[in-house]
Amino acid sequence: MLILGIETSCDETSAALVEDGKNILSNAVFSQIEIHKKFDGVVPEVASRNHLIKIIEIIEEAMGSVPLADVDAVAVTNGPGLLGSLLVGLSTAKGIAFTRGIPLIPVNHIESHMYAPHLVNDIPFPYIGLVASGGHSLIFRADSFHDYELMGTTIDDAAGEAFDKVAKVLGLGYPGGPEIDRAARGGDPDFMKLPRMLAERPEDRYNFSYSGLKTAVAFRMKGMTLDQETVKNVAASFQAAAVGALLLKAGNAVEDTGIKRLVVSGGVAANSLLREKLELMKQAGIEVFTAPLEYCGDNAAMVAGRGYADYTAGKTGDLRTDAYSRLPFVKKGKRVFG
Repeated sequence: MLILGIETSCDETSAALVEDGKNILSNAVFSQIEIHKKFDGVVPEVASRNHLIKIIEIIEEAMGSVPLADVDAVAVTNGPGLLGSLLVGLSTAKGIAFTRGIPLIPVNHIESHMYAPHLVNDIPFPYIGLVASGGHSLIFRADSFHDYELMGTTIDDAAGEAFDKVAKVLGLGYPGGPEIDRAARGGDPDFMKLPRMLAERPEDRYNFSYSGLKTAVAFRMKGMTLDQETVKNVAASFQAAAVGALLLKAGNAVEDTGIKRLVVSGGVAANSLLREKLELMKQAGIEVFTAPLEYCGDNAAMVAGRGYADYTAGKTGDLRTDAYSRLPFVKKGKRVFG
């Protein structure tokens, strides 16, 4: 089954062709990073306008020489994300599905991130899923693609969001994740003493809090001269704390459930320190799966792959399918209690 995937949830316009949920024939991505750099973050209206400009071109790039008549279904992200951006992709997908008379498959953006490692790995269930991105930090117990339990979430900022904010304070620019990663190389992770972020609270054994970490970095920087060495050390200290929290909470879930299989996805999964630490978890006897770097960020290959899993389970949409900005079961500021 050949599925055309479309992703426009934030600031990447992407289209992909994926066969049977695994065979990636193409994955075209237009990133708006250079457009949003001057704002130090994504401006929703600017993002949606640029999706509108690029969407047809990116779909044509993904299709290549494959005729549209060969596509069996269209999978598209319909949430969570920026509503204006989502509507560009969703409207385009509806037009293609209606014109061709093929199924429209609305895909949950977080579920597509969870699927990304499946594109290149055969991962058995059950497993603990960690999704860490600019908008979400979530821990799941997954027993199948459509049977999973939310174990923990962030009560304030997400991990990627904190990376962006600390990078801005350090004058490193946007996007913060790769900028902090680069700046931290060779830095001292013990340069700055930082809070452990709910580490001692039994009721928050799987929950995250990144707002306090970001604020602590900003306060401890007061009076510092931000020379190259200091920036390197502050970046390394923050990165060690941020990544440490992800590993601690995911490790808690692995330990408590006895499921020694961890699947890590989302944009923060591209962080080099996180990947280094995950290798150590493998050596400790835990199966760890991640996606290749090109499938960690927002992309349409994971949307098409997840769309295949949804379609085979009988989950499709129609022209009444709506976009939505937030996950109904994840509310910022609300803890998940195990």
